[in-house]
Amino acid sequence: GFIATSLIRAVACKLVHTMWPAKDVFAAGVVEVDLRPVREGQNFVVKWRNKPVFIRKRTPEMIEACKKDDPIAPSMREPATDAERCKKQEWLICIGVCTHLGCIPQPDAGNWGAYFCPCHGSHYDHAGRIRQGPAPKNLELPPYQFIDDNTVKLG
Repeated sequence: GFIATSLIRAVACKLVHTMWPAKDVFAAGVVEVDLRPVREGQNFVVKWRNKPVFIRKRTPEMIEACKKDDPIAPSMREPATDAERCKKQEWLICIGVCTHLGCIPQPDAGNWGAYFCPCHGSHYDHAGRIRQGPAPKNLELPPYQFIDDNTVKLG
């Protein structure tokens, strides 16, 4: 009785610990990014869950251009205002994968000067909104929160 119970318990514990994700697997889901090195206008790329995440410190001109287009947001393919896309107006944080077929858009390109997917010609603005081309949706927003003025946590 006692030996059998102890053996079953030991095997069960070993099995659970074997199937439990390693610490590095858990950690890959949360990434803290130091924003201090990112210059105004720069698109910075970090890896999160094996995907590129675009972090752009937007210039006042970029912000103004996006806000200027807010009145037409309801008619966009995937309606969203600039404020709905950017938690802090100077920062755009989005997953850098085109929503059409999964290519990586090029920064500082396209008809809006923000992101252009060369695979099939999708154009995104500085809020990551699809403006032209075959992509069905805006660039995806990862879950994120600002820890302080210089740090953002993805995941």
